[in-house]
Amino acid sequence: MTLRRASIVYLLVGLVGTAAFLYPFWLPAESGPASAHAGVAPLIAAAIGALVLVAVAVEIRTGELSGTNVAILGVLSALAGLLRLVDLPGGGSGMFFLVILAGAAFGPRFGLLLGIFSMAVSALLTGGVGPWLPFQMLALAAMGAASGLAGTLTGRLGRQVEIVILAAFGWAWGFIYGAIMNIWFWPFVRDGGPLSWEPGLGLMATLHRYWSFYLTTSFAWDAAGAIANAILILLIGMPVLATLRRFASRMKPVVEATPASPASPHLA
Repeated sequence: MTLRRASIVYLLVGLVGTAAFLYPFWLPAESGPASAHAGVAPLIAAAIGALVLVAVAVEIRTGELSGTNVAILGVLSALAGLLRLVDLPGGGSGMFFLVILAGAAFGPRFGLLLGIFSMAVSALLTGGVGPWLPFQMLALAAMGAASGLAGTLTGRLGRQVEIVILAAFGWAWGFIYGAIMNIWFWPFVRDGGPLSWEPGLGLMATLHRYWSFYLTTSFAWDAAGAIANAILILLIGMPVLATLRRFASRMKPVVEATPASPASPHLA
């Protein structure tokens, strides 16, 4: 029952994230750039923070997260935050590299939490606290959770094959992360041009305009970052992933079977 509560909390994180990115499409037509998440972002950040604290508390109560898990989560979050200071071409980031490999090693729930905490730490280190921060946290959480799901499949393969697949995964997420992040402000860019969103557009027309906007403004930048992610994973991903998986295996609960004591002769 408690484990089910943890799943519900993670589902709520996903719902809050989806609503946070999509709610501008239902705003009145007169809403302008001045309202671009400025007042809503703190509420979204507070909701994410509260849900994450509840998720961690439930995980600790169920035994899924021990003190060691929490400590490793904190260390990896701090390290990922520091790696954001490493500039890679385009939108590439050393933080993405670590979140992808740690998510693959520890699983989707750990990856989700790592994405949220890593982005929060990096924002404090770089001074990048603003209305965009909760959306960056949600996007990186999605990357970490997806990495965990990928790791459940690639972990059964050979290490070299797994690294190649995770490199391709990192390449793809170079584009996916950028495409997700553009949505947080695109509905408010209403200049009347062919790339802006307009209220009343159908789904296909909206997707077509957004795709044109993404190709024009972000595709080249994200392509450079995607290649940087893939190269970094191919170059040093194997020893890092092996180390992370070793820690993950040691933190799994171990159940020892003890032989039943012989029956007392008085009870025979």
